[in-house]
Amino acid sequence: MRDILSDLRARCADGVPLALATVVAVHGSAPRDPGAVMAVDAAGTVVGSVSGGCVEGDLYEVAREVLAGAGPRVVAYGISDDEAFGVGLTCGGTIEVLVRAYVSPAELADLGALLDLIAADRPVAEATVLSGAAETGARLVV
Repeated sequence: MRDILSDLRARCADGVPLALATVVAVHGSAPRDPGAVMAVDAAGTVVGSVSGGCVEGDLYEVAREVLAGAGPRVVAYGISDDEAFGVGLTCGGTIEVLVRAYVSPAELADLGALLDLIAADRPVAEATVLSGAAETGARLVV
């Protein structure tokens, strides 16, 4: 995430709605580690990468849906998945990516505050619900 930190902070400060696609799990060989981030803003601008180009095209479409109000979701890509193979994930592993939107001024301010802590090298952690009875994407920052 640090490679796109300044871009994300600027979008939050400017109030630009965006969707973040974050690698939350890797099984086997994968091009990027958990924590890799790709962002798509309301204008369709993309920064960052979650797979070095293998699945970004599909994730772009998912991010646009999430920005349009579809709600957060976890998307999995792997070599055994026909769609993932079609978009080029041929490294042999699987990745799971959380895609969630930050649209309201409050959501953007919360994300901006988290990014500011990261930029200042302050200790911070985020716990996010990925599945189960609670709402996917619900989070707690400590």
